[in-house]
Amino acid sequence: MSEAETHPPRVNCVFVCGGVWHDIDFARLELLKLLAEDPAIRTRVFEDYENIAAIEAADILVTYTCDVTPSLKAQEALRAWLERGGRWYALHGTNSVLRLLADGPNAGLWEAPRWAPLMMDLLGSQFISHPPIAPYTVTVADPDHPLTQGIEPFETTDELYHLECHGQLHVLLETECVEEGTGFVEAADAPGTHPVLYIKDHGKGAVLYNTLGHCRGHYDLQPMLDWWPTVDRCAWDLPVFHELLRRGIGWLKQRPTLD
Repeated sequence: MSEAETHPPRVNCVFVCGGVWHDIDFARLELLKLLAEDPAIRTRVFEDYENIAAIEAADILVTYTCDVTPSLKAQEALRAWLERGGRWYALHGTNSVLRLLADGPNAGLWEAPRWAPLMMDLLGSQFISHPPIAPYTVTVADPDHPLTQGIEPFETTDELYHLECHGQLHVLLETECVEEGTGFVEAADAPGTHPVLYIKDHGKGAVLYNTLGHCRGHYDLQPMLDWWPTVDRCAWDLPVFHELLRRGIGWLKQRPTLD
């Protein structure tokens, strides 16, 4: 037995988890527990992307954020890291840029400004809106891919993301949206088929994007709302979501050797 088989190589992971309107504490803990299932994965946790040296030294990247936009310097570092062979598992609101409009005809609505085109090109999509949280069915677009092989269509109660897509995506899971978004400037464009899980390649590397995984606790809408009456776990309550997360982590570890 070789040394690599008896002593698997260390996998350096950067985990960016931060932002607003979500129970970031819950998501951080759940994802760290999944990453810790493999003792070879050693994880550094940050709230944003600005520790560029850490990203450049990482083998794999996991992100769960909402309205956290990297600086242009960090975006360029992410692009170079992907081109060299980095693999990135991006979850839920990683592709969001949100601003609540205070004036004009759309006052009181959320907009998705196109302020980070490089970031959204890297991710392959930008969040635009979602209808009210309600049950919807996720179907399998590519049943032969290892990430989705054996996964059956399933129902989840989550935020159904309306996405503006960028570049060529290998869609693995998708859903049909039949309702307009609510509270968003571009809500009327929501109906249609939208990716739920997809891969976008970049050079020797790639991004795996999973839109599922909304979570919110009592205090997570402050300062807009002092107390949210429910604790929302959405897809986190489903075994199939945890299976998709574990498969995604396995996919990360299959990365090529970084140049």
